[in-house]
Amino acid sequence: MQVPAQVEYERAASVEHALALLARYGPEARVLAGGHSLIPMMKLRLAQPETLVDINGLTELCFLRVAGGELQIGALARHAQLLASAPAGEHFAILHDAEQVIADPVVRNWGTIGGSLCQADPSEDLSAAFAALKATMVIRGPDGARTVPAREFHTAPYETVVAPGELLTEIRIPIRPGGGSAYEKVGRRVGDWPVGAAGAALWLDGDTITDAGIGLTAVGARHFAAAEAEEFLRGAAGEENFARAGQIAAEHCRPVTDQRGPAAYKRHLAAELTIRALRRARDRAGGA
Repeated sequence: MQVPAQVEYERAASVEHALALLARYGPEARVLAGGHSLIPMMKLRLAQPETLVDINGLTELCFLRVAGGELQIGALARHAQLLASAPAGEHFAILHDAEQVIADPVVRNWGTIGGSLCQADPSEDLSAAFAALKATMVIRGPDGARTVPAREFHTAPYETVVAPGELLTEIRIPIRPGGGSAYEKVGRRVGDWPVGAAGAALWLDGDTITDAGIGLTAVGARHFAAAEAEEFLRGAAGEENFARAGQIAAEHCRPVTDQRGPAAYKRHLAAELTIRALRRARDRAGGA
């Protein structure tokens, strides 16, 4: 039987208390949110924190609201909460698309948005969705709050810009007119990590694309985004441009061969899923 190493446990009563606990216990402390990633890693002794700071009681981080022209998502909002949110689906259908194919209902009912992002798995679905939407992360620490673009949040596999003693507290997505978004994923079985996945967000003026966001996961895309393909699409119109954008996205991926499939197949998926996501995003934005 796999059993975690001995660990100290503290339950935070507020964000300020959580930050104080992290400061007290230092860099060997880990934050416990949903725990669906951390606990299995502890059982395998891949993670051996000295202290767990449990933030599950921080209801102040469980919000999901529209305010100030943004969709604001608290880091402790559960996957099921995001999936059930009418404002999230209305403004950013990509989030519902992604949540429907993340794990299973048990995981979605307890796993948190912030926990998924901070785990920084290179195959994580929401990282690609937030990259496509050009979201902003809010991080709080001893010196106050700072904001980081979603595309600068992940620094390497399983690494983020959140420093020891800091907490991701919120994700913000600006709401802009003329937008549509979608997420496409291929996995080996329902709820599995993707073999490849793509998210797209388009903002249109008539048939002209005024701005584009493309997120990719599990295919070695830098910062989960396809910036070169986005740049190609700005000011463009027409189905033929989607095909070229998919090719550009695939050309800038660096997939690896693993148990989920060969690199060449993943590169093919990057192109094809990007095209599919762009088409659906265009249709949802009301484009021709």
